[in-house]
Amino acid sequence: MEDRNEIESFISNIFKNYKDKINIRLPGISFIIIIFVVLWLLSGIYTVAPDEIGVVKRFGKFEYTVNPGLHYHLPYPIESVLKPKVAEIQKMEIGYRTISIGPPAVYRDVNKESLMLTGDENIVSIQFILQYKIKDPIAYLFNVKNVRKTVKDVAEAAMREVVGKINIDEVLTSGKFKVQQDVKYEVQHVLDSYKAGIAIKVVQLQDVHPPKPVIQAFRDVASAKEDKVKIINESEGYRNDILPKAKGDAQKMLNQAIAYKQSKILQAQGDTSRFLQILAQYEKAKDITRTRMYLETMEDVLPNVTKIVIDKNSSKNITKVLPLKNFLQLNKQEEK
Repeated sequence: MEDRNEIESFISNIFKNYKDKINIRLPGISFIIIIFVVLWLLSGIYTVAPDEIGVVKRFGKFEYTVNPGLHYHLPYPIESVLKPKVAEIQKMEIGYRTISIGPPAVYRDVNKESLMLTGDENIVSIQFILQYKIKDPIAYLFNVKNVRKTVKDVAEAAMREVVGKINIDEVLTSGKFKVQQDVKYEVQHVLDSYKAGIAIKVVQLQDVHPPKPVIQAFRDVASAKEDKVKIINESEGYRNDILPKAKGDAQKMLNQAIAYKQSKILQAQGDTSRFLQILAQYEKAKDITRTRMYLETMEDVLPNVTKIVIDKNSSKNITKVLPLKNFLQLNKQEEK
């Protein structure tokens, strides 16, 4: 009681000169303590946002979790609450940093993170982003001390390991998607072994290029390779267009030759059969057959020959050089 009276007397002396100016009554120490206790107890009221989860610690040790909403925990230092954003996708830049989002955006290269050695002993600069979210808030808060630094170090190491197994052409051209998938798998595997409570969502290559001093030479090589592929594709297309036509023409010529062969064989066989039939008739009646063959031949020949028939009795009076051809033409014109 003596200590209490001394404290009250001390406080009263402080406000003694001002007691007439401020018309209040100095509260007792008990009342002040009660107010302090009430405020201390009220400090345990807290709110968890919809994208968060509340993790309550009691004397620094995990005790329980709470869902979004208004809650209460025993005041500090008995209990405290951590509220990690479990629904937020967190982004990490590796190999570069965004100085200003612009527009236009401004970036800064971080060569010590981006320069890597490929499997064919070339140097390549790789800038990429990694996106992750919290899948286990307890493991995220208590198993790893510095989560962001750990994730960055693991991602950088995984990228170096994957790139170190392939050649530079794959990294610069067709192998980018495979690199992203392999790095994502490696990072997730290592973080799971750490029990970090992290889920890797995306590993995205932003910029992949050779070091700046030799970038133009690499571009020339890449351009030459693209031209090579283009020419090969054009040649393949031309071959695929010509070969079917050539094969079709060859088959057509072969079919025509086979048909011609068959027609000649059949024609020869027919001529042979006809000759044998004529021979059989000729042997039966040689004179008649000879005369018939002569007449048939003359029928075939004479239609294509200009013929002039002259009576043998009057042939003595005809001039031997008579232009009979012109005479026939004049007769035809007169008939018309």
